[in-house]
Amino acid sequence: MTPTSKYEDLSPEEFRRLGYEVIDWIADYLEDVRSRPVLPDVKPGELVDKLPASPPEHGSDIEDIFDDFRRIILPHVTHWNHPRFMAYFSISASAPGILAEALIAALNTNGMVWKSNPAGTELEEVTLGWIREWLGLPSHYFGMIHDTASTSTMHAIAAARCWIDPGVRFTGGSRGLTLYTSQEAHSSVEKGAIAIGIGQDNVRKVPVDSDYRMCPKRLREMIRQDRDAGKTPFCVVPTVGTTSTTSIDPVPAIADIAEQERLWMHVDAAYGGAAAVVPELKHLLEGCERADSIVMNPHKWFFTPLDLSAFYTRHPQILRDAFALIPEYLRTQTDPRAVNYMDYGVPLGRRFRALKLWFVLRYFGREGIAAIIRNHIMWAGEFAELVRRSENFELTAPVTLSLVCFRYRGTDEQNQQLLEEINRSGMAFLSSTTVNGRFMIRLAIGNLRTTRDDVMAVWDLIRTSAARMFA
Repeated sequence: MTPTSKYEDLSPEEFRRLGYEVIDWIADYLEDVRSRPVLPDVKPGELVDKLPASPPEHGSDIEDIFDDFRRIILPHVTHWNHPRFMAYFSISASAPGILAEALIAALNTNGMVWKSNPAGTELEEVTLGWIREWLGLPSHYFGMIHDTASTSTMHAIAAARCWIDPGVRFTGGSRGLTLYTSQEAHSSVEKGAIAIGIGQDNVRKVPVDSDYRMCPKRLREMIRQDRDAGKTPFCVVPTVGTTSTTSIDPVPAIADIAEQERLWMHVDAAYGGAAAVVPELKHLLEGCERADSIVMNPHKWFFTPLDLSAFYTRHPQILRDAFALIPEYLRTQTDPRAVNYMDYGVPLGRRFRALKLWFVLRYFGREGIAAIIRNHIMWAGEFAELVRRSENFELTAPVTLSLVCFRYRGTDEQNQQLLEEINRSGMAFLSSTTVNGRFMIRLAIGNLRTTRDDVMAVWDLIRTSAARMFA
């Protein structure tokens, strides 16, 4: 079609017509996603070369844009919503969450202060209260939604700094503040410290035991050494479900040390925290009720579309002391029930993320989410047992939740080749890690639509690929 200038939005009729087409496409995509290769067979720069180098001078018909999405963009997409996407930590967008995202975009609200989106603010309070109850966290914990756990953890570290040094927001000095976390902690802890000026050198990596859990004894020793050296320990970050192996740090013992040494304890439960919704797994968050702050990600195991991270703290006033800055143009009348979330963090603009969380939590309920998580953990256990019985493969870490770390009984190079072959097949996508110098293949189950048959099919793919490659 001939390009034309566009001076107005789609008409309601045009929007309705293409909207039906888009929803039909999404429904077909979710139904048939297994037929697509999980990883695209493309090279860096291919999509750039297919797209115009200069921006459009004139507008295009929406049908042409949608057609180009399917024809040009889609072949370059890695399908995170694929049931055999088992790399990193698997995620999935449920249909209720996808529908809610459309409503979020249509409303296009900004919840910077209560008045700018009362529904968004109060729905955030309610939905985070529901999750707090499901996880068994104290009722007085203050919750707020961020985009990712990296942002949540950065805010926790900033609050901890303000707690130990209330004047830091004015002076900017860090006074040799020292933060502690496990050798197996997520990189977001270190990045958060870098971002707020603590400095990478002041992040102390505590050694782990044979199950890759932080050693409380070594933590205590390192704190003592740092105090003797004139440093100021201020924060410790244990993890419930580390990224490489999903190990669970001994939070109760770490909480004892944090209280004795006057450290802020932030728990990174971004992945593992969701499992506590399963009644028989409540113990996973033992000790977290003593945390100063904690994060878990509904966009991982609660089937909520990216991005949505739930951050809680028992010290909302300290969080507010760290970040509140109210210009005249954002000043509103005070009311004890009106929460202005802009006062508790860096972002001013805040999407209506709570709406998609509300849709998902109401649709599945606790029982539905718990049943799916329970299945994922059970299938991971079955997969691990197959690895354990195999002569050619071995487990490389305890299987605590729905992640299995394993390797072919061969060289690191052979394991890397095997992983590349699996991913190149398009049938599955796995990832890897290296712990204590040892290369491991990671299989993470967490997609809403993954079935036991998918897990067994991936095991068959791994076995047959290894047999063919290393016979």
